[in-house]
Amino acid sequence: MYTFDKQLRGMTFEDAIARTKQVLATKGFGVLTEIDVQKTMKGKLDADIPAYVILGACNPKMAFEALKLEPRVGAMLPCNVIVRDRNDGTVEVNAIDPVASMAAIDNDALKSVAVNVQSLLREVVEEL
Repeated sequence: MYTFDKQLRGMTFEDAIARTKQVLATKGFGVLTEIDVQKTMKGKLDADIPAYVILGACNPKMAFEALKLEPRVGAMLPCNVIVRDRNDGTVEVNAIDPVASMAAIDNDALKSVAVNVQSLLREVVEEL
């Protein structure tokens, strides 16, 4: 698996986004980007998909450590967190597993930072 996943029931899509941002903040993450994939697909392809937002989450302390160890790691930042409507009464949240995404980089010190971020993102998803 390359994501941590949680299905939320009894919560609107907008509430799920707000809750995800709130829990991310408690773990030191800010949201740098917010991509409305549903709106983009409609505007670019006239395709209809369920509500789908990608949050680009960044923990500045961890990002700084990673950049000191591997300057090109910025190509893999921020950590993406998906909030999507499953059209079955649930909203699913998926957070990238940074250990899986950093596996291509041969840098043991960076892997240690990725493990720390992995722990934080796992906690975020569990607390939703």
